[in-house]
Amino acid sequence: MPRPPLSRDIPPPLELECLRVLWALGEGNAARVREALAPERPLAYTTVLTLLDRLAKRGQLARRKQGRSYLYKPLQDRETLRQTAVAELVHTYFDGDTAGLVRWLQAWGHDHGRRRPEMDRSERPLDAALL
Repeated sequence: MPRPPLSRDIPPPLELECLRVLWALGEGNAARVREALAPERPLAYTTVLTLLDRLAKRGQLARRKQGRSYLYKPLQDRETLRQTAVAELVHTYFDGDTAGLVRWLQAWGHDHGRRRPEMDRSERPLDAALL
């Protein structure tokens, strides 16, 4: 199995939160991203600007000048990022064995008495891809 992209292709949690906002908006400036994050994660404007700049420098966002600020737009969709993250997880922790991950998830759910949340229709293609 070929090695998946390096973990630097998977953004850290705060950057991922910015990406989630931009996936929902399609495009936005730092002020709009900050406003969308504020109810759950109040961040300084400069922090959001730094996060968006990092994502742009790593090629995960496109940016274009509008007036005195930039508008940011994701360059990859959520599903592509999920596939990258799962590929790295499988490679790193399951020696490339996708079925091993599926078995582990099933055992984890049953052995720990945890009820796995029902997947909505948008999650099912990932489940099918793992099998």
